This record gives sequence, structure tokens and C-alpha cells, in this order.
Amino acid sequence: MKSIYDYTLEELKEEVKPAFRAKQIYNWLYKKYASSFDEMKNLPKDLIENLKANYDIAIMDVVRKEVSTDGSIKYLFKLRDGHTVEAVLLLMKKKKINEDGVVERSEKYTVCVSSQVGCKIGCTFCLTAKGGFVRNLTVGEYIAQIVNLKRDNNIPDNKAVNIVYMGMGEPLDNYKNFVSAVKIFSLEEGLSINRRRQTVSTSGLSSKIVKLGEENLGIQLAISLHAVDDELRSELIPMNKAYNIQSIIDAVKAFPVDARKKVMFEYLVIKGKNDSIQAAQKLIQLLNGIKSKVNLIYFNPYPGTTYERPSVETMTKFKDYLIDKGLLCTIRESKGLDISAACGQLKEKDVNGDS
Repeated sequence: MKSIYDYTLEELKEEVKPAFRAKQIYNWLYKKYASSFDEMKNLPKDLIENLKANYDIAIMDVVRKEVSTDGSIKYLFKLRDGHTVEAVLLLMKKKKINEDGVVERSEKYTVCVSSQVGCKIGCTFCLTAKGGFVRNLTVGEYIAQIVNLKRDNNIPDNKAVNIVYMGMGEPLDNYKNFVSAVKIFSLEEGLSINRRRQTVSTSGLSSKIVKLGEENLGIQLAISLHAVDDELRSELIPMNKAYNIQSIIDAVKAFPVDARKKVMFEYLVIKGKNDSIQAAQKLIQLLNGIKSKVNLIYFNPYPGTTYERPSVETMTKFKDYLIDKGLLCTIRESKGLDISAACGQLKEKDVNGDS
């Protein structure tokens, strides 16, 4: 049975007659976050019965949830086939209220969504790789992650959130469903999340980066680079043997970038592996000619890993060197360090039965 979340509004109009009923359904799904067809009170009973018989709406359940002191919330969803995936709601800025009790600035959220159950890429620093690859998420499973998070946190329908496709799995390895999800998320009648607020983070499937660029969806691009030479990158990301650094750089140079935006290069800093000034020098050379920003990320340790978190001093030196050489660079503030924030950690807890 297909999920009701699989459909664009135009596709749903072909399924549901008369067509105006599709818009009513969309309103219930994306403005009121209905969790059952029975909640859709302005629909006739025969249509509700038809929807219940032919479409699934409750396609995932929250089975675990961890709340950080910084406001980040990590979710573990159970899908209808029993598999689980994670999503994270990141509170980027808190609500600001002045002395008169007037809200000067509302909260700012970023949602990190998963693309697959498991992952084929096999990054040695990532827990998701431990379970291997199971399957791609459907279009509806992409959409339902956001709907569930907005519903659970009472986030108003008109409150924009940023989406980052960088949870479990590789988005570009689930290319068709990922692209469909981008289009549905951005529909004004639906969640109305502007494509400029959507960022795809890829481990570097260069041929798919080229294909995505040709579609010119208007979304932002982030590259999980993590190394400046193929030897280390192949250790960290075995897929690098098929899509090496130069092929990724070439694909990025051909990618259409909004004049106001830059390509984000994510660089996970691991103590003693890629945190030297020599690595910073090579990074400058690699990104020459690309309108880019580097996001330095502290490695987030998990039980059993041999990799270590770098010192604050080392990270600061690395960042300062890049900035001195004219490269825009920030150290990403780590969120959820007191919870299972890294990809795969909450799923691993669930598998092991940890509390």
C-alpha cells in the first residue's frame, strides 16, 4: 500500500476526485499534521473509507527519543517493515523575548533527515555503516520524518525549517526518491520549505553530483570531504576508490550555485589523521577557484571507535590558518553531545537494548 505522503498535489488530484478534495487532504497533512484519515472532518465518509483502504498515513512511529540540554532532539523511527531510521531536530537559535514580553525572534530549526536504512558507503568513522545496507527510504518516508518532528514539537505550519539530507544513508544513492522529496517539501500547499533552505550532504558520488547539477533544483550542496589526499580519504570513505577527490572537485565546479550561496565542504577533524597545518595547506589548494565555505566538525566519539576528538587548540589553529589564507571557515558547534547525536548512535542503542 502506498503512503499518502508519496504524492505531489498534482499527482494526488489524479488519484482523488473531485480534485479539490486533494487540496483539502494536503491541508490536513501539512498544515494540521493529521495522523489519521479520521481526523479529516471536512471530507465525506466514503472518501475517508477509500483513503483508509488504499493509502497508508501512519508509516512510522517514534520508538526512542533523546533530548539534549541544548534543545536538540534525536528521534528513532520504526518503519512499517520493522526497520529503524533516525532524524534530528536541531535548535539553531532560541526564541528571543524582550522585556515587554514581545517575541523579537522566533526559534530557528534545522532538521537532519535520513535517506536509507543502513548505508552502502562504509565510512569507517560512522556507526551507520556497521549494519550494512538494507534499503532506500521511500518518498513518503522522507516526508513523514519532517511531519512527525513538526507535529511532536508543535512547530506551526508556517514556521520555516531548514532541511539537511545528512542523516543515515547517502541521499544521492537514493537519487530518484530524494529528488521527489525535495520537490514535495517545497510545494507551497504542503510544507512550503523553500529549496534554498534544503541542503544535500553527499559523500561524493561525483556522477550523481553532475546529474543533480543538470536538474538545477535550486538546493544547496555540501560535500563530506574529510581528507585532502586519496590515501586517507579511501581509508575513511572506501567509496573514494571509485569517486576520488579530483572527480568530486570537477563535479562541484560544474554545479550551479546560487549567487548568494557557497558550496559547503564538511571536514570531520580527527586527531592525528587530518588536523595538521600541512592538511590545511592542501585544502586551500584543492578548493582554489570554488566559491566555498569549510565547516570544520569535531569527531564525535562513540563506543568502540579508534578515532579521537581533536583538541580545541588544534581546531582553532586549523580554522585560523584557512581564514588567514582567505577561505571562509567555521567550526561547527557540536549539538547533542550529551545524547546519541552522531549518525547511528541511537539505532545502535536500540539494537543493544541500552537505556
